[in-house]
Amino acid sequence: MHVETRRQGRRIKYYLAHSTRRGARVLKARLFLGSDLSREELARGRPGAEKELRSRVEAAAIVRDPLRTVLSEGELEQLRSMRPLGMPRISHLSEKDWQDFTADFAYDTNAIEGSTVARPEVAGMLEDRKWPQGRTRDEISETYGVAEAVSYIRKGRVHLSLALVKRLHFIVFRNSLPFAGKFRARGEEVAVVAGDGTVMHRGAPSGRVVPLLRTLVDWYNRNRKRYPPLVLAAVVHNQFENIHPFRDGNGRVGRLLLNNILLRHGLPPVNIELKRRSVYYRALQEYEHAGNLRPMLELILLEYRRRKASGNR
Repeated sequence: MHVETRRQGRRIKYYLAHSTRRGARVLKARLFLGSDLSREELARGRPGAEKELRSRVEAAAIVRDPLRTVLSEGELEQLRSMRPLGMPRISHLSEKDWQDFTADFAYDTNAIEGSTVARPEVAGMLEDRKWPQGRTRDEISETYGVAEAVSYIRKGRVHLSLALVKRLHFIVFRNSLPFAGKFRARGEEVAVVAGDGTVMHRGAPSGRVVPLLRTLVDWYNRNRKRYPPLVLAAVVHNQFENIHPFRDGNGRVGRLLLNNILLRHGLPPVNIELKRRSVYYRALQEYEHAGNLRPMLELILLEYRRRKASGNR
């Protein structure tokens, strides 16, 4: 990183600049430091500016091309030609299949995020509108919200858009979060923190949320006929989690988006079970840190295999 100056009239403006090579292209990022700064002012402001610029550079490269990961052309072709583990087309799923999936998904996807509502209680809520005792209002509303969101993507046609992302968040959290359906505002930064205080993941800078989501939508639209549906779904999900556009609720919306992509390509939905939460988190981290998509693909196939073994339930 280096400091650049630009003269504007009688004023001198200072920028921190950083160049990086991506293939044959050289990309340059700049961060405005101030005008007519002394050496002391530059020295004081540089450490924080370097941290911010580094964050922006990392965020700008957040959308990875699967062909640049560990996936080979052969693996892509195999995924392209397969129907995962002989799973039926969504048109062949019965209403009972959808009811069972919705209850399983509403339980597991909320439980992954800490909900204490038990699986039998979810079934009672969805089938008999019976509210369980001892559960919070937010847990109950989010159970119904996830079930409604599953119904929404089941009937939908849109593959991926910013409006869809916001709509899914609103459906799930409209009765539990005051910011339901609203992306993080400038200055609202988020991090995923483990129980011991370790930061597992930092979301993209708030000012980059919308541009990065648009980049992801553009990537998907350019490649939706190029890559296998499982790859598209995994990339969209993982990239969405990297961006973390909401103050809360990103995991649930990300797993809904994963299923929305699968459904739009004629594949059945997939449910990531609570007992595989640690495997799921490791898959996300492997992608974030190494661009490795294989762990998430393997987890999706594992969940398909489990569901098939239980009679598509």
